Amino acid sequence: MQITISAPDRTLAADLQHRIDRKTKPVGALGRLEALALQLGLVQQTLRPEIRQPHIMVFAGDHGAARAGISAYPQDVTWQMVENFLAGGAAINVFSRQMGLGLTVIDAGVNHEFGQRAGLIGAKVGNGTENYLEQPAMSAEQRDAALSRGRELAHALAANGCNVVGFGEMGIGNTAAASLLTHCLTGTDLATVTGRGTGLDDAGLARKRELLGQALARGGRPTDPLQALAEYGGFEIAMMAGAMLGAAEKGMVLLIDGFIVTSALLVAQAIAPEILGYCVFAHRSQEAGHAAQLKHFGADPLVSLDLRLGEGTGAALAFPLLQAAANFLNEMASFDSAGVSDKSA
Repeated sequence: MQITISAPDRTLAADLQHRIDRKTKPVGALGRLEALALQLGLVQQTLRPEIRQPHIMVFAGDHGAARAGISAYPQDVTWQMVENFLAGGAAINVFSRQMGLGLTVIDAGVNHEFGQRAGLIGAKVGNGTENYLEQPAMSAEQRDAALSRGRELAHALAANGCNVVGFGEMGIGNTAAASLLTHCLTGTDLATVTGRGTGLDDAGLARKRELLGQALARGGRPTDPLQALAEYGGFEIAMMAGAMLGAAEKGMVLLIDGFIVTSALLVAQAIAPEILGYCVFAHRSQEAGHAAQLKHFGADPLVSLDLRLGEGTGAALAFPLLQAAANFLNEMASFDSAGVSDKSA
């Protein structure tokens, strides 16, 4: 898969900044919203950016290692939660409705057959990954298929007019996969990036760390993103990484959720470093490893709400701030248009 992503052209930066500064406010008074408006204008290459058909993509997949006890919940919860998404009853459904966001669930590799369902895209690479305690989670062919399919899904969204996409996930055991990927691709100590996931107690957390240590003893610590993804990733993480790459190729704004979504970005950014110019980091997760990921990217998320749910909930909740950045840039009066004297008058 040949990916070509260029950093947003900064030719318009001075004009955008002048437009921001001439709004009826003290320079810098809208704080982070001003930087967000600048980024949005640069991504869209316009002085009047707009948000069109914003969408959340939730990728679901099962993990073979979940059967070894790395999660507080049984693997069946993955498909049961997908059913909850399709019924409109999950947190991401509630927030997407509230924010006016489109929502699509992608079966990247759930160990369940859903059939054709409204709101669900069947893109199954397999019925869950292999157990990475015993062998690589996926073959190179499966990994590449997941990446390519994710890229195609993002391109299809862009073709339908979407220019802002948020990412979410569902998969019992995927915080463990994210911990391994984060360890491999940032070099942060494994214990530091391994947290309680869906709510492990102290004994469960100790077992999780022990099992992940066993996985590393088998598969090593590959620093190549594609190799690390094949060894320890999930189909939902791989497909999400491909969708991120595809979205950036099409000049979309990427709303990055929490720990698992950011692990997919670690893979995508290692493949195409310029993707970061298109990324808006939505929130700071309570999951232990997210701080290491954010430090790796030098990222400062928009909000910190002690979230650790996943599903794209943080991306949905941060979306109104992106909308506000576009709106003030387009609708707020300037000193000149309002006839208001500024301090230089």
